[in-house]
Amino acid sequence: MTFEQLSGSEDPHRIYEQVRALGPLVREGGDWVTTSHTLSNKILRDRRFGMRFTDGTYPGFAGLLPQSFLELDPPDHTRLRRLAMPAFSPKKIDEYRTRVEKVAESLLDAGEFDLIKDFAAPLPIAVISDLLGVPDADTAEFAGYGALVATSFDTGVTPEMTHANDKILELFERLIAERRTRPGDDVISSLVAAEAEQKLTAQELMGTLVLLLVAGFETTVNLIGNGAQALLGHPAQWALFKANPELAPDVVEETLRWAPPVQLTGRIAQEQVDEIGTDEMVHIIIGAANRDPEVYPEPHRFDVMRVQKPEHLAFSSGIHYCLGATLARMEGEVAFRALARRMPDLRPAGPVRFRDSVTIRGLASFPVSRS
Repeated sequence: MTFEQLSGSEDPHRIYEQVRALGPLVREGGDWVTTSHTLSNKILRDRRFGMRFTDGTYPGFAGLLPQSFLELDPPDHTRLRRLAMPAFSPKKIDEYRTRVEKVAESLLDAGEFDLIKDFAAPLPIAVISDLLGVPDADTAEFAGYGALVATSFDTGVTPEMTHANDKILELFERLIAERRTRPGDDVISSLVAAEAEQKLTAQELMGTLVLLLVAGFETTVNLIGNGAQALLGHPAQWALFKANPELAPDVVEETLRWAPPVQLTGRIAQEQVDEIGTDEMVHIIIGAANRDPEVYPEPHRFDVMRVQKPEHLAFSSGIHYCLGATLARMEGEVAFRALARRMPDLRPAGPVRFRDSVTIRGLASFPVSRS
């Protein structure tokens, strides 16, 4: 088994099922791999597993993306996550909902369009830009940057990625400087204030902003794209949802289970844990865990009426549970309702094109027509 056999356009579940057949925990190329929902959830919640090796090094690519709390373990992870949490409170999410609904409606005026480029991407970009306090004129680069970051998980750092990263850092450096003299009611301003109080460093401030940008965009654009493709690919489910728009939260959850945007993650043992040795990596196949037949009956069937218990692992689990999960869910609900209401006759209008990434699974292009 090797994930090098896969490309972003292929259905990965053929490989996942080959791994599952070998057992819940498999040794592969010096690392461990699990497809088990129960074991994946256990490892994600176990404080004996972390994001870094015991010498403090991080297994990802260094020197490009600023360090963020995603790659950190407690206590630094806890400290930085707490500073970002107020922006994602239930009260704040309710405040964003009206804005999201207006943006979604405004994007659905075309007769034939690309669902990713013209709807799924600009919607979360508008929301995360509002949240961070990024002017509309500066948001055009976000979609391309997010896509490059996603691809880099598989391909490593490319010259294009380096250039895009430099441009985003320049943007945030300018906005940080502006907020130091003219603070506003946004995340950049609140983090700049925290930096002034020495609650985080300048590097941690930058890393948190880049993480919020990428996570706030990537999860939602792929949630919307994957969900729309799933609905149109299952006409009975699409008809059921159109007749019962209150099922939008269920569409979101089943999409996240059936086609999670993040397919793979990993944890490193900080000490010997059963057969897993200190500093050994466990690759957690979220896409497989979310279709574990021991947890979900008929796991490969897309069913918006499915009882989602236990919860899928699309947003991870434990202390690294996605900070923006509530926001992503709300954006997905609004997007699917808007599509069903405004485009009840929505249909594919050409071949889809997948992103060239196995770790982050989503569509790069999805031509559709409303009639």
